[in-house]
Amino acid sequence: MKTVTKTSTIPPLRVKEEVRAAAEAALMEGETLSGFVLEAIQFNIQRRTMQQEFVARGLAARDEARRTGKYVSADEVLAGLDKTLARSRKTVAGK
Repeated sequence: MKTVTKTSTIPPLRVKEEVRAAAEAALMEGETLSGFVLEAIQFNIQRRTMQQEFVARGLAARDEARRTGKYVSADEVLAGLDKTLARSRKTVAGK
């Protein structure tokens, strides 16, 4: 038996002619405006999901730090980032 996937529609958007023209000008060969809009929606859903997960991880880390009293100073974080950057630059320079 074949499974049928139901689809739904997104409400139509009213946009200024300049916005539509800019979107059409940005289309790649063979791409449709509908496909462009769908891709933009999917991208933003993914971006917002990642933002929400990032904030949740940050809040959890904050709560854990408050609970345990273990914090990392800004100076320690920046020193670690400087080391990472120096290693990356060294790797790139060696190529």
